[in-house]
Amino acid sequence: MPSQHSLPVHQQISEMLIREIGAGRLIEGEKLPPEREMAAGLGIAVGTLRKALAELERSGLLERIQGSGNYVRSKPDVAGVYSMFRLELVEGGGLPTAKVLSVERLAKPADLPAFGRSGEGHRIRRLRYLGGKPAAVEEIWLDGSYAGTIVEEQLSESLYLFYRKALGFWIARAEDRVGVAEVPAWAPAQFGVAAGAPAGFIERIAWAQDGASAEFSRTWFDHKAARYVARLR
Repeated sequence: MPSQHSLPVHQQISEMLIREIGAGRLIEGEKLPPEREMAAGLGIAVGTLRKALAELERSGLLERIQGSGNYVRSKPDVAGVYSMFRLELVEGGGLPTAKVLSVERLAKPADLPAFGRSGEGHRIRRLRYLGGKPAAVEEIWLDGSYAGTIVEEQLSESLYLFYRKALGFWIARAEDRVGVAEVPAWAPAQFGVAAGAPAGFIERIAWAQDGASAEFSRTWFDHKAARYVARLR
């Protein structure tokens, strides 16, 4: 199941809607269902939904017309928590959540590219879900210079949000290389793709706001459940 260190429910809903708009599943001018109906469908309180909708309104993705309803306003380049997360369900959208498998500080292995200032890194392995479905496993290496120790209890659903709030830096840009690779031996059975089987594969180097290369990650994704999406505007 997803991590216990989840985003607040209203933020989960707003992020889900941002991704639905980005995927084109909610289109410009579309009227959302009445708030009570929508909240019941999502299994949340109306007040929680209204907090989520207020965030979308502040982002320019929603127009709330008194006496009429809530209308989608498509807007490019809205930076949600998951704005750099490129996996979506095959049918589109899907809220990303994660289960941490392990966190360790280790010497960087020889097969990693050169990045960061330290010879050590924090290796974080996770099982990724999209809309509650297992979709990917990922191994993230954060350069050891950013923290002495990281423990699972500190981590939030979004590592980039954790970097900003807990470590005082943020990821400003990233480069992805997409291909195919064998699923690693440490992948849990819940992933649904056996170790050694081919899967979609993403390598990413990410840079902090000061221009330093801060992170390297590898993601193996189930092509039957998810796809890599990059929208050009």
